[in-house]
Amino acid sequence: MVKRQSVLLTTSRRPTVNVRTLCKDLSYVFPNIVRVNRGKLSLEEVAEKAMEFNAEKLIIVDRWEKGFGKIEFFEVRRDGLRKVLPIVYLRNAKFRRDFEEQKHRREKIKSVLVATVSNGNFEIKKFEDFFASFFNVPALSFEDAVNSNCDAIMQVLVDYLKRMAITFRLIPELVEVGSRIEIAHLAWKATQ
Repeated sequence: MVKRQSVLLTTSRRPTVNVRTLCKDLSYVFPNIVRVNRGKLSLEEVAEKAMEFNAEKLIIVDRWEKGFGKIEFFEVRRDGLRKVLPIVYLRNAKFRRDFEEQKHRREKIKSVLVATVSNGNFEIKKFEDFFASFFNVPALSFEDAVNSNCDAIMQVLVDYLKRMAITFRLIPELVEVGSRIEIAHLAWKATQ
C-alpha cells in the first residue's frame, strides 16, 4: 500500500458554518487529513501548524461573502507554502448529513481512491490526476475502483449542463456519502 502523506485542512479566517461543515465532511472521507481550526492564524502560522503535524500538504477552504468561495491547495516547505493549482471555485455543496449514508456507516473512512470517469474530457482527467497525486491515492477506472478493497471512491462528475461536481461513494454499496461539492470553475493558471 502507498504511504499516506498527512494533509492539514483548515479554513479562511471567520469561516461560515457551511465552510466548517464542508471541512468536517472532507476530514471524514480522506483518511490522511488533519483538520484544525484556523482562528486568527496568519498564513505563515498555518504553515508552522502544518509542520507541527508533519503535514506535507495544506488545504484552505475559503469563504466568499456568506457562502462558499474556493479551495486552495499548498505544498508545505521549510521556506513556506507553495501554491499548487488548480484553485477550485465552489458553487455549492451538499453535506453528509443530507445523504442516506447515515444509515449505512458512521465511522470514518479508512481508505479512498479516485474512480476515473473522464470520458475523454481533458479537464476532468487532469483534475482526477491532480486529486490522486495530491492525496497520494490510486486512480483507477470506475470498474476497477468498485472491485477494489477501499472503503470509498471519489468521482468527478459532469451533469447535463456541463457543471462539475466532486462526489464520494461507499464501496461496495455505491451509496453516496457526501459531501457533493459543486464546482463553479477551475483555475489552472495563477492570477497573481
